[in-house]
Parts: sequence; structure tokens; C-alpha cells
Amino acid sequence: MTTTTTVPDPIFETDFMREMLRQMRALDSYGVHDGKSVEQLLAPFVLTKEARAAIPLLGDPDEVTLARVRAFYNAIAVLIEKECGNMAVPLVHLSHEGFGRVIITVGKLVALDRSLRDVHRFGFDSFSKMKTEADKQLAVAIELVGRHPDVAGL
Repeated sequence: MTTTTTVPDPIFETDFMREMLRQMRALDSYGVHDGKSVEQLLAPFVLTKEARAAIPLLGDPDEVTLARVRAFYNAIAVLIEKECGNMAVPLVHLSHEGFGRVIITVGKLVALDRSLRDVHRFGFDSFSKMKTEADKQLAVAIELVGRHPDVAGL
């Protein structure tokens, strides 16, 4: 009898992916997703080209999608806070049509400012691309905080 063990993808051991898992578990206040694997919990963040093409160009984001957007930027804010030691506060403001902006402030400094469009189609081609995008945004934010510690400390 042979047993197969799946080796977990090392990407799920990164700080960002662990924080994403925490954020998604925090959204599950009733325990509906208890027992699901990391891949299953984070799967809604991955949209293949085919899946994205199936979503209409115009549409209103549902509450589940909005929660995923907030979880993504909350995870980035937590990592900014962890890195610089100052509280990072995310603010996601979206219209009912899925257009808006996300900012993350550290003290009086706007460490991250992103325009959001077509939020009803929010997702990434793969977990790797999601982490890469988060890493890029995190690096820019950390660099800004490092360049302006006097403003970030207010």
C-alpha cells in the first residue's frame, strides 16, 4: 500500500501568505471554512484568464469580493506595521460600481495609495503573482516610511 503525501508549496510559508490566511480566517466568524486547507481558503484570489474573461466587463462587486480586497490590503498593512513598528491603517473606499481607492497611512504619512478599478474582477493569475504584487507594494511603502520617519511617527 502506497501513501501519497503532498508537499506544501513553500509560498504558503511566507509572511504575506500566512497573514492572508489570518485575514481570511478572521472573515469566517461562523467557522464555515474550518478544516479547509490554505489553498482552498485562498483559492478565490486566483482568477485564471478564462475565469476573468467569463466575468462581465461591467458589474457591481459583491460583499464577498469586497471582503477579499480588504483582506489583501489589510495583510499588507499588517506587514508594514510589523516592519516599521508604527501602526499602519488601511482605508478602502469603493463606489457601488467597484471603482475607488485604497490608502494605507502610517502616522500622518500616506505609505500606499492605489486606485482600484473593476473590483468585481479582483484576483491574480496565481498565488505567486499575488505575493509578487503584495511584495512590490510593501517595498514601496516601507521605503517611503524609511525616507520619512518623522512624518510616519506622528
